Amino acid sequence: MKTIKTLTLAALLPLSAFAQDALTYTDQEKLHDIAAAVKADRIRQDIEMLVSFGTRHTLSETESDSRGIGAARRWIYEEFERISADCGGCLEVMYVSDVIEGESRIPEATEVKSVIAIQRGQSDPGRYVIMSGDIDSRVSDVMDATSDAPGANDNASGVAGTLEAARVLSQYQFDGSVVYAALAGEEQGLFGGRILAENAKQQQWRINAVLNNDMIGNIEGVNGVINNTTARIFAEGTRMDESDREATMRRFYGGENDSPSRNVARYVDMMADRYIPNLDTMIVYRLDRFGRGGHHRPFNDLGYPGVRIMETNENYNRQHQDLRTEDGIEYGDTIDGVDFDYAAKLTALNAVSLAGMSWAPEPPQNVDIEGAVQPSTTLKWDDVRDPDNLAGYKVYWRLTTAPQWQWSRYVGDVNEFTLENIVIDNYVFGVASVSEDGFESPVVFPGPAGEFSIEFEEAENQ
Repeated sequence: MKTIKTLTLAALLPLSAFAQDALTYTDQEKLHDIAAAVKADRIRQDIEMLVSFGTRHTLSETESDSRGIGAARRWIYEEFERISADCGGCLEVMYVSDVIEGESRIPEATEVKSVIAIQRGQSDPGRYVIMSGDIDSRVSDVMDATSDAPGANDNASGVAGTLEAARVLSQYQFDGSVVYAALAGEEQGLFGGRILAENAKQQQWRINAVLNNDMIGNIEGVNGVINNTTARIFAEGTRMDESDREATMRRFYGGENDSPSRNVARYVDMMADRYIPNLDTMIVYRLDRFGRGGHHRPFNDLGYPGVRIMETNENYNRQHQDLRTEDGIEYGDTIDGVDFDYAAKLTALNAVSLAGMSWAPEPPQNVDIEGAVQPSTTLKWDDVRDPDNLAGYKVYWRLTTAPQWQWSRYVGDVNEFTLENIVIDNYVFGVASVSEDGFESPVVFPGPAGEFSIEFEEAENQ
């Protein structure tokens, strides 16, 4: 039987030296180094290469060495292989594909083939974080697979950012695994993401976060605003796989604003504040832009936490447009519309977020809460699967209307903690895991509404 380790707030006094240090967030010099290592010139070179393939439409040429989706994905594969060679073979590079047909945007049988590179974790390789960008491009007619579709910002910028993150992070070793994904078939129906998400669930990946990067290079909005200091993080509220019973629980206990995706978004927002100079992120409480979608959605559909990271000010003249000039307005997604320094800034945000989560222990599991009609609040949780990297846990709470966590308390290596005289009715609560060197996991809200893990049909394997 597992021994329950428990403390109350009063029992922590006097505090140990480690607890004193851990009451505030530990600044991580390695994350500053990672942010500084991201280079705009390398991102520019990758975007130029992707644009040079003419079109990357999902239904475009696959045999040519210089044009079409086939040439583009082979180059991405080879680039991941080059990155792996520079780190002594630390990346497992592979295609993930399936044949799609009978769909409105893929009527004939077509192999939708994505490229991924896996950097295996050292102590907990069955735990994953994913950064993704979309390979494919399009013009005004979504079925036009032959016209030039440069797709410089949408979404060569996201693929270039993913490649650059791989270059930087492959120089480090992490406890959890990092996946760099160039996904196909986004414009035709999010098929690349769906195929990878289904494969991940079949292989029982424990995915803690999917950071989908779709358009990270434009700073000039169609509304005339020019701004390179902000970015958006889209994150859905309630879990897509929520059962009727869980929905009823959420109605009475809360959690509609604390899905794992929302708490991943809060984590990324926190990383921006601490490690990315001159960048303020806006968490948008919505799955994606109004009525639209991105490649994080197929992961959300299966219960995995996923968010979309992108520019704040979109320019619709440069999205899904034939190359042309009308009434003095230039249309088309060309490379002159990409700000490479801005793309590097958002890439750095991804890199430090991936690194922080991968060096931290996994998020706590089976977090529970008690305190109804009581003067205090008690939180309970299970031990993490990889205890060697664990120093202890941190309890967080905030007002129900606050967008970001306001207060925290490091409580040590325990499974239960009571916040004396903190009334459960007035706050939202959560728990994070903390590593020996101070890296923290995303915060987990109690109950199924905030749970990061998903259920697999068979016993988990690594």
